[in-house]
Amino acid sequence: MTGYGSASYEDDELLISAEVKTLNSKFLDLSIRSPRQLSDKELEIRNIVSKVLDRGKVNLTVEFLDKTGQELPVQINEELFEAYIFKYQGLAEKAGVEVKDLFKIALQSANVISNVVEKKSDSGNWEQVKKVIHDALENCDSFRKDEGAVLMNKFSENLEVIRNGLHEIIQLDPIRKNRIRERISNNFKDWLEENEFDKNRFEQELIYYFEKIDITEEIVRLGTHLDYFQKNLETGIAQGKKLGFISQEIGREINTIGSKANDANMQQHVVAMKDELEKIKEQSLNIL
Repeated sequence: MTGYGSASYEDDELLISAEVKTLNSKFLDLSIRSPRQLSDKELEIRNIVSKVLDRGKVNLTVEFLDKTGQELPVQINEELFEAYIFKYQGLAEKAGVEVKDLFKIALQSANVISNVVEKKSDSGNWEQVKKVIHDALENCDSFRKDEGAVLMNKFSENLEVIRNGLHEIIQLDPIRKNRIRERISNNFKDWLEENEFDKNRFEQELIYYFEKIDITEEIVRLGTHLDYFQKNLETGIAQGKKLGFISQEIGREINTIGSKANDANMQQHVVAMKDELEKIKEQSLNIL
C-alpha cells in the first residue's frame, strides 16, 4: 500500500539517512539504493524490510557519509601525471606546435586517475545504519496505518451501499415475480383456451422456469459474504488477500443476481453495487 517514511542520524563522524516509499502491489517488490559500503549488507537489509512491510512496491534509499574520511574518492598517480606532461611538451617542441590545455590532457591520460574502493562499514556503523533503516520503516508503517484507518471507513461506506442495494432488490423481488406470472398468464391465456395441452407438463415447465430465475439463494449468500467481509475488516491482521478473495465471491453473487433477475429496476441496483465493489477491489490492494 502507499506510504512514506524517513529517518536520519548525524554526529561528528557520521551522517546516515534512510527514505522509504511504497506503492500498491500484491507482493513485496523491494528495490534498494545504498552506497558501496553497504553492498555486503543487502540481504540483511531485505530481511529487515520484510519483517516490517509484508507487501507493496517498496523503494528504500540509504545514504551513508563518513565525515572523518580525509582521503579523496579517487587516487592520482602524480609521477605518471608529470611523465605525461614532460612527454607531451617534448613532442610539441619537436613538432613545433603549441599544446593547449596540457594540464587537462595529461590529467585525463590513461591510469593517471583511478577510483578508490570504499571500505566496508564497520560493525558499529552498521548497527547505527540498521537503526535508521528500522526507524524509517516504522515511520512508513505508521503512515500506512493512518491510511488504513481512512480506508476502513471507506470500505464500510462501500459495504453500506451494497447492503442498501441488496435490500432494494429483496423488496423488488416479489414484484418482479408477480409481473412475470402476469406476463405469462396474459401471453398464454388465449392460446391455452384454443389448444389442447398437458397441464401437468405445463406446470412442470413453469416450476422449472421459476427455479431458474429465483435469486433467493444468491441473496442469502451475498448477505453472508458482506457480513464475512465486515468481520475480517475489523478483526485480525494481514487480511488484505482474504478480503480480495471475499470480494470476488461478492462479485459472483451480484453478477448472478443481475443475470437471473432479468428486471430493469433490479439491474439499476446491480450496476450500483458492482460499481462499489470495483472500488473495494481496487483499494483491497492497499490492505496488508
